[in-house]
Amino acid sequence: MNRRDFLKATAASFALSALGGYVAHAAEQKAYRVGLIGTGWYGKSDLFRLIQVAPVEVVSLCDPDKKMLAEAADLTAQRQKNKKRPRLYGDYREMLKEKDLDIVLVGSPDHWHSLQMIAAVESGADVYCQKPISCDVLEGEAMVAAARKHNKVVQVGTQRKSTPHLIDVKKNIIETGMLGKIGHVELCCYFHMRANGNPPVTPMPDFLDYDMWTGPAPLRPYDGLPHIRWWRTFMEYGNGICGDMCVHMLDTARWMLNLGWPKKVTSVGGILVQKEGKSNIADTQVATFEYPDFNIVWQHRTWGTAPDPDYPWAIFIHGEKGTLKASTMRADFIPDGNGEKIHKDVVYEKEQYPEDVTEKGIELNAAPATRLHMKDFLAAIEKRSKPVADIQEGHTSTSSCILANVSMALGGRPLVYDPAKRQVVGDAEATKLLRRPWRAGYKHPGDALA
Repeated sequence: MNRRDFLKATAASFALSALGGYVAHAAEQKAYRVGLIGTGWYGKSDLFRLIQVAPVEVVSLCDPDKKMLAEAADLTAQRQKNKKRPRLYGDYREMLKEKDLDIVLVGSPDHWHSLQMIAAVESGADVYCQKPISCDVLEGEAMVAAARKHNKVVQVGTQRKSTPHLIDVKKNIIETGMLGKIGHVELCCYFHMRANGNPPVTPMPDFLDYDMWTGPAPLRPYDGLPHIRWWRTFMEYGNGICGDMCVHMLDTARWMLNLGWPKKVTSVGGILVQKEGKSNIADTQVATFEYPDFNIVWQHRTWGTAPDPDYPWAIFIHGEKGTLKASTMRADFIPDGNGEKIHKDVVYEKEQYPEDVTEKGIELNAAPATRLHMKDFLAAIEKRSKPVADIQEGHTSTSSCILANVSMALGGRPLVYDPAKRQVVGDAEATKLLRRPWRAGYKHPGDALA
């Protein structure tokens, strides 16, 4: 057996052990009662992956869009074993009042994550929360505090930690020392995913509760359905491409290299090319996350071409003995000198889960990772332990990206965040930006922090 075959066999064995342990146990237990908040694209995707790997009963769905909610209810009834149509809610607070859910999935837009996750753990549920976990740093601090106070498992949807080929390279390339001393890490995204345009303000449709959809965020004039791409193009609801895409790759780098908070964050950028349209998120940004032994540098452009067309959204780990390139689709180890190159491809499971092939909007390359992520979440629930993407890890990765945006807003000022004091060291102006202003009628969870 050559090295490549050995590594492939090792990865397969590792993946099977990680996947199989939960399945055998799950078949013997009572089905978890599940509710989903946010029935759009990725909310449904997360729910359907959970249905595929565990004997759950989906009893509640919540969304302010009645059309999307009804469609999700029909699909869920088709997917789940008992074929029951879940109860439907337009307000997550009414859903959680029932206090009859074991698991709540939070798949809403980013500006709702903190309130919904905290309310879910307060209702007695364990939570799977989509990334980024928050829109500001103090929201994230409050989310960690709530999870710990109520002793609940909270898994964050940074599922690169459960991506089979990335688990493989972490175990068999990084941890074996094949890179040697690591001196630099690069992260990037060059996808043209910044929705832009000038749609007119229009009357709100009767099936959408736009006030509820907006929640604590500023109430923008209604200019069309905000779902999927449109809301992401506004800082009112998220943290731009850095908050959406860097969080995945920064989290991956931290996991692979066993890193905590960066000691300093600096960022510059803005809207440099795509100046037309309503979008107010940066189309170009560079962020540097400083660690004791090396820097991690993020760059995104929502225009132009990627320097490496095989790795348009990726992580590059540079060591003295070689470089590891890694993405959701592949990984390559390139040695310095005449050593053996190693290539890994994404794992698909279309034969095992044929329904993946016909599911509308599915990310086929991410489905196996999300299934494994769900299994890790369920195993943590059973053991009452921390999952691989625990809320603290999600908070560290999310807030590091938020700090990059704060630095960019302050003209590229270096920021040192003290998580114990929850402040930017020596910078009162930056510290004020750790908490966003919320719309009247909504109480920011950061206000309750001791």
